[in-house]
Amino acid sequence: MAGGLVTALRTLTILPVPGREAERFSDSLFWFPFVGLVIGTLEALLARFGVLAGWYEMAALLALGGGIVLTRGLHADGLADLADGFFGGRNREAALRIMKDPNVGSFGSLALIFVMLFKFVCLVELARYEAFGTMTAGVLLARMGQVLLATWLPYARAEGGTATAFVDGAGWPHLFVAVASAFVFLLYPVGFGWPRALFLTASALASTFALGLLSRRKIGGVTGDVLGACSELTEAFVWLAAVLSIRFPFLSLM
Repeated sequence: MAGGLVTALRTLTILPVPGREAERFSDSLFWFPFVGLVIGTLEALLARFGVLAGWYEMAALLALGGGIVLTRGLHADGLADLADGFFGGRNREAALRIMKDPNVGSFGSLALIFVMLFKFVCLVELARYEAFGTMTAGVLLARMGQVLLATWLPYARAEGGTATAFVDGAGWPHLFVAVASAFVFLLYPVGFGWPRALFLTASALASTFALGLLSRRKIGGVTGDVLGACSELTEAFVWLAAVLSIRFPFLSLM
């Protein structure tokens, strides 16, 4: 099990981690929500510096930039590739070919700009309300979403790819542990009550399912780019849901 944690940290972050990786990469899926908790906590800590200075835009920028640095921009790259492939490819083969191209096209650039601005706006509002736990929750639940897609859908490329080892070995035990641990982390140590934890978890699942259905229709499964895009989009959707629940409390059953 320790090897799974090492693999999860090395895959999802730039943090230097000693130890041997898991023999089966899919074992790291058990630890994805925990790694999301670590990343999210660090992002929230960075945001606190901006809030302490009374500069909410800086708080949002620090959280957003910190997340990009901590993950090497891995998920943002996946989002750009997905947008290029899904919107630029006329069929499954074309979409997969475009997604494999390391160059970023117009659809990918626009998607990155829009999603990053969207996340920034949400983070400004969360910083204004000092909702640091919610910042962490978005990152945590986004990694849970990756496990859901890896478990639910097959790998889309017959020849395999960088995420094949994660997807091919994924099973229902990985999904059960990921969802259960994510919910527990929202209760302890994030500190939410169960209604808010349930509301944000449901928001993450809705976002993930929507992307999964689109990915299945477009390319018949998932790739590493889809998993990366899932992380970015789920973060954005959870943060949006949180902002709306703050402005309209009845939405989150509070």
